[in-house]
Amino acid sequence: MARAACNHLHLVPSLVHPLKSTLFTNNTLSTTRTRFYDIQRRFSSSKISMSLRAGIVGLPNVGKSTLFNAVVENGKAQAANFPFCTIEPNVGIVAVPDSRLPVLSDLSKSQRSVPASIEFVDIAGLVKGASQGEGLGNKFLSHIREVDSILQVVRCFEDNDIVHVNGKVDPKSDIDVINLELVFSDLDQIEKRIDKLKKGKAKDSQSKLKEEAEKSALEKVQRALMDGKPARSVTLTDFERDAVKHLCLLTMKPIIYVANVAETDLADPADNNFVKDVTNVASELQSRIVTISAQVEAELTELPIEERQEYLQSLGVSESGLGNLIRATYDLLGLRTYFTSGEKETKAWTILAGMTAPQAAGVIHSDFEKGFIRAETVSYDDFVAAGSLAAAREKGVLRSEGKDYVVQEGDVMLFRFNV
Repeated sequence: MARAACNHLHLVPSLVHPLKSTLFTNNTLSTTRTRFYDIQRRFSSSKISMSLRAGIVGLPNVGKSTLFNAVVENGKAQAANFPFCTIEPNVGIVAVPDSRLPVLSDLSKSQRSVPASIEFVDIAGLVKGASQGEGLGNKFLSHIREVDSILQVVRCFEDNDIVHVNGKVDPKSDIDVINLELVFSDLDQIEKRIDKLKKGKAKDSQSKLKEEAEKSALEKVQRALMDGKPARSVTLTDFERDAVKHLCLLTMKPIIYVANVAETDLADPADNNFVKDVTNVASELQSRIVTISAQVEAELTELPIEERQEYLQSLGVSESGLGNLIRATYDLLGLRTYFTSGEKETKAWTILAGMTAPQAAGVIHSDFEKGFIRAETVSYDDFVAAGSLAAAREKGVLRSEGKDYVVQEGDVMLFRFNV
């Protein structure tokens, strides 16, 4: 069943370490703040599930499906993939690696540990003219509307055995093709919506204000799109942004460009001229870039788990691209992780940066937020140093936090509530 992800983002825990990719570009401060406050408004109810949908897009034969199959296998898929065909996308649910989880589980002697998950959606290759239905493009574009973030795979390697759909490897041209199709699709949707607003008549003053805000936002976005700029680059008021949220504009979604390099370029991707092109485009479009080798990811799945790290080190890298890719996706959405840990289970929970203790409790159950009394809290490092929650209490590092406490990354929490 299709889901309109622009209305309901399905969040997952962030990872412990900062992104290690040397080719990670930052958005402007204003764009970051706009996205944060937009997400925060959408989830003030704390009804957050533990699944994020990231759509993998790109031209045919750039390595999308290779990457998808590799990360799903490497991430120990928790659900079977849907069979691939030319219309329906592949979907794989991957457990999110977090080195803190087993440590907490061992210390608490938990019966089980529950990681977060991420859904990767392998959307069939887009081609020029997709917005006009070329290659069943409209169907593919509708799949993109259902994801929370876009991972655009860009080919950054030469290989005469793999035919490029446009005849040559040209990352900037590839990005332009995909982005133009997203822009054209949004323009078409905006034009239809503006025409409908002109014909309709608001029934009351509140509806009229909302329609005016929507029309204002659409006109601003339309001008930007005509200039080749994505909707996410447009400065909108909170009211305007809420008014157009229902349209699920494709260029409003956050994008990470995934530079797919050859195995030999993985250790020093900055020396790859194709990667340099992608980096420049990502910076211009206020997006981010992660380098990855789909070939290496595929080869890792063929190796025993204990041999994978040794293989990566032989290539001059410390970890697989999956960790970088997931971290970049979570960082893009401004997510944080806290833990609950006990004999029954140790579990990672996801919240938005800036959420208070009651809101974080509400992620577990709405009753926790309604009847919140206090949160017994200890940082991950202090918990590990103490060895248990009881020991942390004895050492005085277990704090009692109230309703105004802003939950920090890695907090281990025990909620007291009364309903």
